[in-house]
Amino acid sequence: MAINSVRSDALEPTARELAGASLREKATRLLPVYGLPLLMLALILLFSILLPDTFPTMLNLRSIIADKAIIALLSLAAMIPMVSGKIDLTVGYGIVLWHILAISLQVNYGVSWPVAVLVVIALSAFVGLLNGLLVEVARIDSFIATLGTGTVLYALALWHTGGEQVVGVLPRGFLALNATRIAHLPITGFYVLGLAFLLWFILEHLPIGRYLYAIGANPKSAALNGIPVQRYTIGAFVASGLLTGVAGVLLASKLRIGQASVGLEYLLPALVGAFLGSTTIKPGRVNVWGTIVGVAILAIGIAGIQQFGGSFWVEPMFNGVTLLIAIGIAGYAQRRRGAAKLRPKSAQS
Repeated sequence: MAINSVRSDALEPTARELAGASLREKATRLLPVYGLPLLMLALILLFSILLPDTFPTMLNLRSIIADKAIIALLSLAAMIPMVSGKIDLTVGYGIVLWHILAISLQVNYGVSWPVAVLVVIALSAFVGLLNGLLVEVARIDSFIATLGTGTVLYALALWHTGGEQVVGVLPRGFLALNATRIAHLPITGFYVLGLAFLLWFILEHLPIGRYLYAIGANPKSAALNGIPVQRYTIGAFVASGLLTGVAGVLLASKLRIGQASVGLEYLLPALVGAFLGSTTIKPGRVNVWGTIVGVAILAIGIAGIQQFGGSFWVEPMFNGVTLLIAIGIAGYAQRRRGAAKLRPKSAQS
């Protein structure tokens, strides 16, 4: 399953294009770029008006950040291989094993929490390396390869726990990884923000980012231009695996128990956030801030609906519908790009 990652100017109007355009034309060109951020602001305003006592509160903000920070981390993890035109499903399966292992190493084997964290992150990066090798060396489709790897990780989690919870007394330092607050907000939100800035800088301002986007747009052309496609694609999977391990550690610190029934529910919203990220800010191209906006829309929409008394099935329904919409918008963006590329040729003929 290939995720087409296109050039940064796929649907983004340039200043020259907007200079002579009418107000309506400007709105039409800018709507695909800023439509989702505007929708996010509209949702905040709507729920704040309809739920003035519960929605526009610090308590609700803290709850949203605490609840969705791990999904945001997984969305950013899934986004990295998408930049290179691949998909990584182990972000949803891996977090099951990694959060269990982060706890069991301390509770069952007496490993200190810093060492346990390093072991989990190292193992998750190794799984990312394995995924990269399966995709680039064994030439297995990324969807199939990561689905297989993820299923094995989930099976290992079931085997390791025997279907039971992993419970024990955890060190205060380990719990502080998630429980600490800065300016009355959960520290996990600052993790997400710091990671987003780092990934944005790498992808937008360093050669490695340009190489990954070039690979996602056309791997054959990238190779002909001297870009080591295999190396960078494998590196993208390693980075994705590493971030999944970090998310697993934070989930363990948050839940304080390990169980194989927790984690898979993060897969769909993580992918939804990453797909939505390709439809805004830089439409037609997977990007960091679009991914953050996508996760924020999920978080705000679900929080508002639940405060209206929505049932337990509201969240998976919202995630599923939003994913379909995101894929539809992404497909439309690709068709727009294809039409834009054909127009100059038609004009010449």
